[in-house]
Order: sequence, then C-alpha cells, then structure tokens
Amino acid sequence: MTPLSTSNMADADSQRCVSALLNGITQRLYYGNTEITEEFLKNELYAETTQDEFRALHDKMRSLLKSMASADMDQTQLEAFLTAQTRRQGGGGVSPEQAIALGRFWKSHRTRVRESLLAQSRWEPGLRGLKWRVDLHTSASRGQVSNSPVALVELELGRTGESSEFVCLEFDEQKVNLVLKKMAELQESIDSVVHRS
Repeated sequence: MTPLSTSNMADADSQRCVSALLNGITQRLYYGNTEITEEFLKNELYAETTQDEFRALHDKMRSLLKSMASADMDQTQLEAFLTAQTRRQGGGGVSPEQAIALGRFWKSHRTRVRESLLAQSRWEPGLRGLKWRVDLHTSASRGQVSNSPVALVELELGRTGESSEFVCLEFDEQKVNLVLKKMAELQESIDSVVHRS
C-alpha cells in the first residue's frame, strides 16, 4: 500500500467518524433520541481519544450544527461558513475532512432538522380550527323576551398525533368589543416591536 492511499483511507475514516458523530448529536439534539449520549458516541467512535479531546470535538461539532440549523443555511451560505471555519487559526477551526463531512451531512439532513426545529417551537396544544356564528337569544332564562345578539365561537384544539378537543364560547356584544380592543392592543404591541427592530 502506498503512503498516498493510506492517507486517503485515514481521511475517509476520519470523515466517516465525524459524520457518525454529527448524526449522533443531531439524533439527540433535534430528534429527541435520549439513548444517544456523549459517552456512547465517544465509546463507539473515538474510544482511543481522551475525554477532553472528545469533549472539545463534540462541543465544536454541536456548536457548528446549531449555527447551521439556526441560520437554516443554504448551499452557498454553508460553503462560505465552512470555508471560514477551515481558515480559522488555532483550535477553533475545522479540518478540511471535517468541513467535507459537515457539508455532506447538512445537505442530507437540513430539511429534517428544520422540520424538527419548527415542531419544537410550536405551542401545544395548537389551534386546529375555528368556527363562529352570530345568533339571537329569543328568550332569557327568567322567561323574559330578549333579542340580543350573541357570538358563538367553537375552537378545535389538539396536540400532534392526538384527537381534537372542542371549546365553545359565547360572547355578548360587550365581550366582543372587549376582545376586539384587546386584539387591537396586541397588534399595536407587535407593530412597535417589529418597527423597532
């Protein structure tokens, strides 16, 4: 075997280990797989390295993944980011093999990581549907005749993968006006934040 082919095999092995490490970090961080621990990754992939060396590599890869995920980097952004990382001086940068592994990994996992982040950022339970109508009360509870309009609102709420729950609300004209006022205040607050930034 020539020294060149031995070097290529070492590079390929290094890329494979980095890819597996990235996959393990992503499994735990974005897909909720708690069985993949830092200790498991070290024992399976980097058994010959010290705990400190592994932790430095793990934390670096985790940080890079978080940066890539939070920016939802497209291919052009990713290439610029990885080029900058390979040019960094000292221990803060990445090797060319690590950059190749990061690029390949992100290309195949970007969509799924983004979907996971979106799912994690949703409020639960979520609003699945809303129906409303306006009715007239034709009689009051004490036998008095009343022609006051009421708004009936049905909210369909649910968690992902579970059946819906329904909540029915009844608003008289005063309560509808109060809700509209609160919505206007909420819109003003949102506008002030958006216009400030």
